[in-house]
Amino acid sequence: MAEALLLIDIQNDFCPGGALGVPDGDAVVPIANRLARQFEHVLLTQDWHPPGHSSFASQHAGKSPFETISLSYGAQTLWPDHCVQGTSGADFHLDLNVTKAEMIIRKGFRPTIDSYSAFFENDHTTPTGLTGYLRERDISELVMVGLAYDFCVQYSALDASRLGFTVTVVQSACRAINLDGSAATATEAMRAAGVRLTETL
Repeated sequence: MAEALLLIDIQNDFCPGGALGVPDGDAVVPIANRLARQFEHVLLTQDWHPPGHSSFASQHAGKSPFETISLSYGAQTLWPDHCVQGTSGADFHLDLNVTKAEMIIRKGFRPTIDSYSAFFENDHTTPTGLTGYLRERDISELVMVGLAYDFCVQYSALDASRLGFTVTVVQSACRAINLDGSAATATEAMRAAGVRLTETL
């Protein structure tokens, strides 16, 4: 059984100055680069929204970013327009070394459904294809880092654990948006699911 490093959404729009900048988000880049040198298998996820995506607050009259609405698949946090396909905001951070990336999973490209997890869209049933890739490569252990800790990292870790993978999240290589205490809630949820949380690796 093999182990892989999953670099989650380390993109310009999630770094300071980006459309949905995570505080201190660019600080994860050098740690991610160091970890990538240690792993044989490195995978990346990339938020990849079409213009006018349903998760954008701009598409809902009278709504503001970070409000929550109900969509067909459940509660949805509304976001500023971000990681729009083909824009510089959707690009990986310039200093992120992607040379060893075996695969890039693009998510959030379906116009009517958001996607936090590397494994499923937010309906929790539409797969991204990552599970099959990992199974075929005989990869059973995952180490996750990236942005944002309390959304895409958390959802990816919980899904991976539920699917039977052994999951470690390196917290020093993550940063959180932290909406209404969401970082602490994410920590509790991941611990309860058996995800190993560590500061270093």
